[in-house]
Amino acid sequence: MQRARCYLLGERTVVLELDPPVSLSSQQRIWGLAQRLHDRPEVIDVVPGMNNITVVLSDPQQTALDAIEWLQQWWETSEIQVPESRLIDIPVVYGGPAGPDLDEVARHCEMSASQVVECHSAVEYVVYFIGFQPGFPYLGGLDRRLYTPRRADPRLTVPAGSVGIGGAQTGIYPLATPGGWQLIGQAQTTLFTPDQQPPVLLRPGDRVRFVPQKEGVC
Repeated sequence: MQRARCYLLGERTVVLELDPPVSLSSQQRIWGLAQRLHDRPEVIDVVPGMNNITVVLSDPQQTALDAIEWLQQWWETSEIQVPESRLIDIPVVYGGPAGPDLDEVARHCEMSASQVVECHSAVEYVVYFIGFQPGFPYLGGLDRRLYTPRRADPRLTVPAGSVGIGGAQTGIYPLATPGGWQLIGQAQTTLFTPDQQPPVLLRPGDRVRFVPQKEGVC
């Protein structure tokens, strides 16, 4: 079992953080613990992250130290939760203006651009959690051959729908924002629609497949 540590973050929050590596089984246990914590009367909110879980308390002066103890204990007895999962295909235009960093990723990985596309689109990814932006999926399962450092100089604006690689992660920017991931393509699917319910397309546990479109593929 991965070692976990608990600590206070600010006045109202307790964090449980796991040692690396990130794995699907540990993430499934985090989902299970999050579900269990929702039933605690002293808990206002639970935010599952990647290899961590954040708990917001209603009365931290009375419960914070106790929360560290029971959160640690509950993690040690937590069980895997496998949520209902959907397989969602997301069409992607790779390379060219849609993926301006594709050639840089290819150089770093010692591949051709077409090999990067083939490798990136060959995996069935799992949504580990949603964060950073509404609907931004942190996807587990990126092939190690594609691990690429973030850009040294982040962009002031990354277009909505951009598919990027940042270190050992790949994901999709739902909204235009500053960002430092290497952009390799453009998703043809909207991930965040604020006037719909639910407003985000993906949820933890969903499986994602990127489907290359002929236009823009090297």
